Amino acid sequence: MADEDDDDALAAEWEAMAGGEEGGDDGGEDMAAEWESMLGDEDGDDGDDMAAQMGGGSARVLNQDEIDSLLGFDDGSGAGDQSGIQAIINSSMVAYERLPMLEVVFDRLVRMMSTSLRNFTSDNVEVSLDNILSLRFGDYLNSIPLPAMLGVFKAEEWDNYGLLTVDSALIYSIVDVLLGGRRGTAAMRIEGRPYTTIERNLVERMIHVVLGDLSAAFDPLSPVTFRFERLETNPRFATIARHANAAIVAKLRIDMEDRGGRLELLIPYATLEPVRELLLQMFMGEKFGRDSIWENHLANELWQTHVNLLAVLDEQVMALGDVLNLEVGNRLVLNTSPTSPVEVRCGDVPLFKGLMGRKGDRIAIQVRDRARINEEEK
Repeated sequence: MADEDDDDALAAEWEAMAGGEEGGDDGGEDMAAEWESMLGDEDGDDGDDMAAQMGGGSARVLNQDEIDSLLGFDDGSGAGDQSGIQAIINSSMVAYERLPMLEVVFDRLVRMMSTSLRNFTSDNVEVSLDNILSLRFGDYLNSIPLPAMLGVFKAEEWDNYGLLTVDSALIYSIVDVLLGGRRGTAAMRIEGRPYTTIERNLVERMIHVVLGDLSAAFDPLSPVTFRFERLETNPRFATIARHANAAIVAKLRIDMEDRGGRLELLIPYATLEPVRELLLQMFMGEKFGRDSIWENHLANELWQTHVNLLAVLDEQVMALGDVLNLEVGNRLVLNTSPTSPVEVRCGDVPLFKGLMGRKGDRIAIQVRDRARINEEEK
């Protein structure tokens, strides 16, 4: 009986041990489930990255947000705050050459406009130049704040076009000033309606004044006439160049005491191409290495230069074999006479024709006419 009791106790002990091992397996399964839930809460890409790092991966894999940030396509950033590769690409596309003399022209324009607009509005007008930019034409059209008026003008001598943009604040200010609005009151703006005929006519008169000053500003550099073409309110109808073409934009600020607005002048690089060499000057009258003193000295010295002249009595065409067979004592008969004209040459260039004679103990040529260089001059 004792042996049976010992056997039952041993069997019970083995069952208890087996039950403990089964509970351990359940605990291991619970732990594995907990790890899976932890991995499930994290981003799938991050989990893959961790798995790659734990598995000995060679490089970390970027997720989509990091790729967008690197390329500069982040939706959260504004249109003007580009970064990454996109910013590098755009900056290289708009890196155009600088035209120093164009800044001088715009400075003259600001001074002239201050006087002209004072006479035009009979008010105290201050014009200031904010900045000068180089950008693509399509980018500028997309950045125009609407509503606005766009005046298209043509440079007659350069046979190309430019654009003048007047914002809504300046439009209402000009209308208010020209129609006798009282000082100290802000111009009334009515949004959501098209501009009236009176407003368009008044703004067109102001654009004529600005274009006249712009022509006068370019006069010391190159005479040009800017002629007003049309007035548009939709930027699509004011397209004067391809969207990828380069352009210069000068942003002007016009203040009339408590009123005013912005005026922007756009001139494509294609329009400025005829005077590009002049605009590249650092100052007015730059010679680009040309020295007028040296030119005058060289011209004076050329008149004292000695040259060798040849007097040609006659020319004959002979076969090469006949020339090689010539011997001492052979005679060549020339088809000329004492009164035949003689051609005077300098090298291979014929200069004069004259008659052969004698002066003292020397043979001389009396020049009668200039030689004709080619047959077309006959």
